[in-house]
Amino acid sequence: MQVQPYLSFEGRCEEAIEFYKKAVGAQVEMLMRFSDAPADAGMSKEGCAGPMPPANKIMHSSLRIGDSVVMATDGMTSGKTEFKGISLTLSVKDDAEAQAKFKALGDGGAVLQPLMKTFFASSFGMVADKFGVTWMVIAAP
Repeated sequence: MQVQPYLSFEGRCEEAIEFYKKAVGAQVEMLMRFSDAPADAGMSKEGCAGPMPPANKIMHSSLRIGDSVVMATDGMTSGKTEFKGISLTLSVKDDAEAQAKFKALGDGGAVLQPLMKTFFASSFGMVADKFGVTWMVIAAP
């Protein structure tokens, strides 16, 4: 059994994927656009949550980041991303990698807690990326 985060970027998923490829080395394992859905898939122009998103938007994607998988979508393309009450933790091998990943994830975002030595880690910091996803970057002592 696995638990995998599924993030809805509400119209900015492709931009997010490109950002994570550069920032944390994400690899796209799967990408499906709304246009890829077969006509008989039971999806109508009026979906469960409203109108069907534009055909070129991402219905589902799967990104490998290290040993983990994060799934992402454009959702209903509302333009309003909200990631509240959840953070993604990026555990790295050493302080140099922590510094590099923290800086990359913070590009266009906001530092919530500067990267520093703590009683539980040689490096720990929190940053909200430019999409509003909160990341905790940690290098074990």
